[in-house]
Amino acid sequence: MVQAHLAGGERERNLDHGLGLVARAAAGGADVVVLPECFPLGWTDPSAAALADPVPGGETVEALRAAAREHGVHLCSGVVERAGDRVYNAAVLIDPAGEILLHHRKINELDIGHPFYAVGDRLGVADTALGRVGLMICADAFAEDRVVTRTLGLMGAELILSPSAWAVPGDHDQDVQPYGDLWRNAYGPVCREHHLYIAGVSNVGWIPDGPWAGRKCIGCSLLMGPDGIIAEGPYGPEAEEIVVADIRVGRDDRPWHHPPDRWFRPLGAEA
Repeated sequence: MVQAHLAGGERERNLDHGLGLVARAAAGGADVVVLPECFPLGWTDPSAAALADPVPGGETVEALRAAAREHGVHLCSGVVERAGDRVYNAAVLIDPAGEILLHHRKINELDIGHPFYAVGDRLGVADTALGRVGLMICADAFAEDRVVTRTLGLMGAELILSPSAWAVPGDHDQDVQPYGDLWRNAYGPVCREHHLYIAGVSNVGWIPDGPWAGRKCIGCSLLMGPDGIIAEGPYGPEAEEIVVADIRVGRDDRPWHHPPDRWFRPLGAEA
């Protein structure tokens, strides 16, 4: 889970920086690497109107495909997609050969996101060498009655990947009001009911423009399974981190392992 720092609207900087973190995660042994929502522009950044690009064929997704091939990983990322006269808050799952396995457009967009993004109209899962994977984005997780995650569970998803952008007011005090219950409460019941795993990956950094200017994205990326929390990222607008966790889904011969304890590997730590 690549809890990357995103600088709002700085597309080339964010793309280069994020792909560098993907390389580091892959070098550390990751089989699946997940980047945040609306990579590489930032959620509700006004640059979406000018800088969104196609899926497939756009600079962003083609760079992601090349990175997946180069590093031999499954790569999931949020993207800002241009499709004709519409812009979508989208996400892709790419296999180690660079093929796009899943392409999701966010369904449960927050009201303040509607001026920026059109709404998606479908869900999908993909069978991979590592298990059946579903894809959603951030607030899709708390659609009414958790309908998105439950539907993915009914479709057989063993792992749901969720690029996200978790933000709080600029003066939020983590010691007074710890962040994260919203996502633990959204993920937990579905993980237990459908015996699956959900990985929500948020960026970090201050939001410089758009309707949430002055707020801060604070990470706290979260991996939950049927038995509860497996891994959590650190909190804060500067808390960039590569959060690594081993899990096992489906058949015992798949290359996932469930450790006795949750853990994460800080940036720069040895593999």
